[in-house]
Amino acid sequence: MQGHDDDIAYPSCIGFPLVHIACLAAVWTGLTWRALVLTVVLYGLRIFAIGAGYHRYFAHRAFGTSRACQFILAGLAQSSAQRGILWWAARHRRHHQYSDTANDVHSPVQRGFFYAHLSWIFVPRDDATDYAAVRDLTRYRELVWLDRHPYLPATLLGTAAWLIAGWPGLVIGFCWSTVPVWHATFSINSLAHVVGRQRYVRAGCRRSWHRHT
Repeated sequence: MQGHDDDIAYPSCIGFPLVHIACLAAVWTGLTWRALVLTVVLYGLRIFAIGAGYHRYFAHRAFGTSRACQFILAGLAQSSAQRGILWWAARHRRHHQYSDTANDVHSPVQRGFFYAHLSWIFVPRDDATDYAAVRDLTRYRELVWLDRHPYLPATLLGTAAWLIAGWPGLVIGFCWSTVPVWHATFSINSLAHVVGRQRYVRAGCRRSWHRHT
């Protein structure tokens, strides 16, 4: 079991507060209808891609699709700037395997709300992709390549938002949609494990990861 004193002063966490701070730049860029429409569209598309892509398809393999659609779904999910597709799937499978035990990568029961919400993402020991946990996905070279360039889709999406609607498109369309997407996703790890009914299986059950819901 790892200690509870993980150091989160790590270079990979710098972008997280910067995107939050960038949202305040709307004071200077101003609001435009085009940028606001982008905010709604980009939030909806990426929340869908996280739920259907990162979670149901790549982590749980709950449905099938073509190789081309698989790559598009992976790229769209990864445009949320939540690390690589294989990294996300591997961590989620481990979470279901050890849910709310000492080996859970983000349990509020074990390490507190704040750690489960976001701190765990930025500790060095959680930085590498556990390819052994996603061997069914590593046979797709394009997914491995995408995982090794975790923030490329987000960078391209931010650039596209800027080209479509200028600085308001980048600040309001991209940043304003990215921050709520982050916290909506992180709340599943934090709030959903301390509020409401338990609808998941704790570690100790012998069911395999792909049968958890």
